[in-house]
Amino acid sequence: MNVGTLPNSSVTYCIITPVRDEEDFIGGTIEAVAAQSIPPAEWIIVDDGSTDQTGAIVDQYSRKYPWIRLARRENRGFRSTGGGIEGFLYGVELLKTKNWEFLINLDGDLTFSPQYFEKCFEYFRKNPGLGIGGGTIYNKIGGQLLLEKNVDSHVRGATKIYRRQCWDSLGGMLRGLGWDTVDEIKARMRGWSTFAFPDLQLIHHRATGAALGRWADAVKNGHSDYIVGYHPLFFAAKCARRLFKRPYLTGALALAYGFLRSYLQRAPRFNDAEFIRYLREQQLRRLFGSWYRAKMSR
Repeated sequence: MNVGTLPNSSVTYCIITPVRDEEDFIGGTIEAVAAQSIPPAEWIIVDDGSTDQTGAIVDQYSRKYPWIRLARRENRGFRSTGGGIEGFLYGVELLKTKNWEFLINLDGDLTFSPQYFEKCFEYFRKNPGLGIGGGTIYNKIGGQLLLEKNVDSHVRGATKIYRRQCWDSLGGMLRGLGWDTVDEIKARMRGWSTFAFPDLQLIHHRATGAALGRWADAVKNGHSDYIVGYHPLFFAAKCARRLFKRPYLTGALALAYGFLRSYLQRAPRFNDAEFIRYLREQQLRRLFGSWYRAKMSR
């Protein structure tokens, strides 16, 4: 792993933001980025077929901030179920800045403090082995901020920051559901760490899955877990934990339905035996801890 140190004075970073029908939120996100203590070298906002004023709002801001660029994609008639990964990769191909140190996938409905990126880069400076990082998401629901709980090693796709060397080592991204699990597992397979910064808060103004609805979002997550090759025991434990989260029973049922339907339909999976073997081993370690480690060492 060839890891460099970060300069103290400045950081060269680029942002890609896939959006679709975000007229209510994109202005707030742009204002948050514009207020950053370290501005981006380039920000490509990919309008993925919006039917509202999203594109016009971005156009207006791009005249004020020359580092903002709007890229338009044809309207397919629906919102991507892959979390905007196609739009993100489309934007990456359009980057003019070649010497970037960090690449950021940022949702168009987030706001955060003016020091957010500066503090994120400080985490990377202190830990040269950190490959993927980002802040912690709080969903704004009914005037309240609710923490979106995840394991510390999982960085939400809405705010992923890739170190250049880590990005290059991934060798490409999965173009579809499960991409934000595959990238982290591949990074750890290659010796990098991934970490969500607990003290750096982002406000998500549209709760995760709100555009799809709770049932459809849980079904999508179950399908995603099938695609990336979750171990059946680990997935069963995930469904059991889901029983204690609102909506209690229906959320767990939708998650299981998404997984089992994909299994019965023999839906295409991520075709990488080494990856799936590594993922399942890590999942069993999390489930059974020291017992599994002792068993594997015999």
